[in-house]
Amino acid sequence: MTSMLAARVQKGAAAPELAKTAVPEPGSQDVLVKVASAGLAPGMTRLLALGAFRHLPTTLGHEAAGTVAAVGAEVEDVSVGARVRVHPNLNCRSCTYCRSDRDMMCPQQAMIGHAAFGDVPTPLYDAYHDGALAEYVCVPHWLIDELPGAVSFDVGAKVHDLANAVRALKLAQPPLGGTLVVTAATGTMGTATVKLAAHFGVARLILVGRSAERLAAVRPLAGPMSVDTLALDELPEDWADTQGLTRGLRELAPEGADAVLDFVPEGPASAQALAALATGGALVHMGANGTPLLIPPSVLMVNCWRIIGTRACTRADARQVLDLLRQGTLRAEQLISHRFPLTEVGPAMAALQSRTEPIWMAVVNP
Repeated sequence: MTSMLAARVQKGAAAPELAKTAVPEPGSQDVLVKVASAGLAPGMTRLLALGAFRHLPTTLGHEAAGTVAAVGAEVEDVSVGARVRVHPNLNCRSCTYCRSDRDMMCPQQAMIGHAAFGDVPTPLYDAYHDGALAEYVCVPHWLIDELPGAVSFDVGAKVHDLANAVRALKLAQPPLGGTLVVTAATGTMGTATVKLAAHFGVARLILVGRSAERLAAVRPLAGPMSVDTLALDELPEDWADTQGLTRGLRELAPEGADAVLDFVPEGPASAQALAALATGGALVHMGANGTPLLIPPSVLMVNCWRIIGTRACTRADARQVLDLLRQGTLRAEQLISHRFPLTEVGPAMAALQSRTEPIWMAVVNP
């Protein structure tokens, strides 16, 4: 096969269009993967509008799993026919960050089929910017992870999101038996966190979301863990101006929550969740919320609070997820709520943006 179907974005376009393009030819250190499942992420459209995709036209899609179709002449650690997932993070592999399990902070950090984040030259991104919303994707061999036999391609494609939740939980450092607040709990990162929290010693979850009905649907993901929910649509109408979310959280956890994992993309919920922390608690933010916190430094000092921002996972986080999946201690299939054929990638991305129906994790099957 010399041509394939791909979701391509042209310069000036706000959304991808299906197009025929050439199947990538793997270089000497490359692996060509026949894509069985590719993840969808709501942030792609926003980053496209912000101009974070430096190379246009390009193929979108930073999450992928499939079967190895070909390998380059110098590749010895990957075999044709292997079931694999693609790690999307492109970084230099040699700087201080890359050598200390902080590779998402590498100045060259970018993602296949996604965006570049720094203002320095990004040679790997230049070479591998085309992503996985296509029938094939070509990546450097060191970004290939073997997929455990019992793990589906759909779950394999979403390991990146699960690893993002692992990174946030590691940074929060919840105490054994602690209480964790998860905001935007009905979204991709929220549901991933609900699934993983018990593996980090969390005993109680407080899930915050817009809709009581959607929160009720997420609750079973936590298994036997103690779970409370707090729906924004059940708070007083003026909650945003009167610290209504903080009061609601304090009613559920009078002594404060040990940690908050904050995935809210906008609005006052981040600051109000922060104010519900216990002394010594931590808020980890991974929602790209542009609303200022307006917290006096003295309040941080008196309460010994930690505020931590993080934008992605590391390779070690992804491998930890793969180990949990391999051992069978993490079962993530129920997180895949939507599956679309590649021919419906446009409507799929529109559904992901509108969120008119609950979507936890969505994948495309070429």
